[in-house]
Amino acid sequence: DLKAGDKVLFGKYSGTEVKVDNEELLVMKEDDVMAIIED
Repeated sequence: DLKAGDKVLFGKYSGTEVKVDNEELLVMKEDDVMAIIED
């Protein structure tokens, strides 16, 4: 399961870039996530 702050790998053209409070974010479907990187 994904949660805020997770580091993920995703395809080059996945998601949509949005700007919220001067912060660039990438919003995508959970299905577009290829892997979750664990520390």
